[in-house]
Amino acid sequence: MMYGDSLELLDSIYLNFNQESLLLLNITLAFVMFGVALELKTANFKRIFLNPKPALVGIIAQFLLLPILTLSLVLILNPTPGIALGMILVAACPGGNISNFMTSLAKGNTELSVSLTAVADVSALFMTPFNFAFWGGIYAAIYSKGSGLIIPIEIDPFEMFKTMFVLLGIPLTIGMLFSYKFPKITSKIVKPIKIASIVIFASYVVGAIALNWVYFYKYVHLVFFIVLIHNAIALTTGFSIAKLFKLSRNNVRTITIETGIQNSGLALVLIFNPKLFNGMGGMAFIAALWGIWHIVSGLGIAAYWSRKPI
Repeated sequence: MMYGDSLELLDSIYLNFNQESLLLLNITLAFVMFGVALELKTANFKRIFLNPKPALVGIIAQFLLLPILTLSLVLILNPTPGIALGMILVAACPGGNISNFMTSLAKGNTELSVSLTAVADVSALFMTPFNFAFWGGIYAAIYSKGSGLIIPIEIDPFEMFKTMFVLLGIPLTIGMLFSYKFPKITSKIVKPIKIASIVIFASYVVGAIALNWVYFYKYVHLVFFIVLIHNAIALTTGFSIAKLFKLSRNNVRTITIETGIQNSGLALVLIFNPKLFNGMGGMAFIAALWGIWHIVSGLGIAAYWSRKPI
């Protein structure tokens, strides 16, 4: 069987979860975002106004350059629509919640990392639906024109925004208010909650893969190198633009990691939403593999930089 034919079969698979599993996935991500919000302070946003250049470079890398380069990669590789839209969706998501830890390990600018996380998570309410609809729409038009076929996915930015608001907006707001009202309690629980949220979400992803192991084992090799190349481009994008604007070494490390670590967990939640993509196999595999591989690549780079002077 040809490589392209196998990918088409992957696109035809829908990894539908039952309602209980979907509810648990949504609650898990909301808990993760609540944990992230406990560390977000108004001071994080003030730092950006006081020293905007590094933050602006990071925002441009994450929300503009990465989606553009992702679309370019999609057009070069010409994968199936599910794979392509999965790549575009991951690129449209904000940075992952483990980027702050990796930045600290890499001797980067942790304050900048936390500030970028704050801005990215808040901006993602609008930027993720916009970027996916915009770049996904361009891809859909090009694909339809070249193949004469219509992509079997309706891009609904409003439905995506509603989901984003529930999964990001509400937990972030509650978390920041809790941190503001109860600073002493927050200082005691923030670290355990952060660790617990990462472990719980990682366990959920592992469990989801285990439940669909037959599909994972059969198709993982088809999309692994696509994820590897895509993630390498994300990391290189952050590194290159930070160097281009002559930022300090610790800021270069920070922006590299922030651009290369995407919230693929959010992408998975959106993909499994029955009103959006209903667990389309190609999209789900891209997001799931991103969730595994960006931890490996991010920790690898962070460990390497941890041995290098600033």
